[in-house]
Amino acid sequence: MDLQAIVDRIAEDIAPHRGEGRVADYIPALAKADPNKFGIAIATPDGACHRAGDAEEGFSIQSISKVFTFALALDKVGDALWHRVGREPSGTAFNSIVQLEAERGIPRNPLMNAGAIVVTDHLIDNGDADAAIERLLSVLRDHAEDSSIDIDYEVAMSESATGARNRGLAHFMASFGNLENEVEVVLSAYFRHCALSLSCAQLARAGLFLAFDGKDPVTGERILSSRRCRRINAVMMNCGHYDNSGDFAFRIGLPGKSGVGGGVFVVAPGEGSIAVWSPGLNEAGTSLVGALALERLVEHTCWSVFS
Repeated sequence: MDLQAIVDRIAEDIAPHRGEGRVADYIPALAKADPNKFGIAIATPDGACHRAGDAEEGFSIQSISKVFTFALALDKVGDALWHRVGREPSGTAFNSIVQLEAERGIPRNPLMNAGAIVVTDHLIDNGDADAAIERLLSVLRDHAEDSSIDIDYEVAMSESATGARNRGLAHFMASFGNLENEVEVVLSAYFRHCALSLSCAQLARAGLFLAFDGKDPVTGERILSSRRCRRINAVMMNCGHYDNSGDFAFRIGLPGKSGVGGGVFVVAPGEGSIAVWSPGLNEAGTSLVGALALERLVEHTCWSVFS
């Protein structure tokens, strides 16, 4: 299969749709994104990266970072994580507070905002948010084999300045005893990891281990146990796109995670990992053109888990 020809064809096919969707404007720094940007990259077990469009340009991965903090938390505390966060689809918006009240401060899953805040809390020892972020950066740089990966601090500050809803979620969970660290300490780390800047090529390479049962096929390093890797992929399949998760599974059929920066990361088990980026979003907060590109990819490769 000629993957380079496939990504080139996808870039041509979606060209008429560039600019469609609405750029996230509730975070001022994200509102500056060019809606006409598009990138796609596929990382494969031989170490190759097939890419097209703006695949080398960094963008704010936003909630895609939750996949990596989720992996770190599972590695750190194991199944104890499930005492404080669930693993069911939410069926509500990514920043909804409604279910938290009914379910006594236990978020539905680790990939919605409230759940990711609890996951972030697990990564902070002795109130040291900086150390948690440095650990995350170190892991991502190692996985991507690229030391240039960093945080976009303009985005992080913009998120903090407009983060009233996330502060509400965090304080609500704290009122039920579901945060161990101070709210602002946890949110300091949360806003920063959501502001990570990666390119499609970097993101696809960083997440390649999730396509191979937790083992990096390029270096041979065991990053996660097979069991935990499969748990992450299952949660991505069911919960990776908020109240758009069912439609994403129906159309594309791959575990994935979207971010309101316009990125989408997906895993084709046993084949490779894929990252796409186009800033215009659909109503649920998933990249509109990115999802179209992934549909084309599945048509060309038959990589859907339902094939």
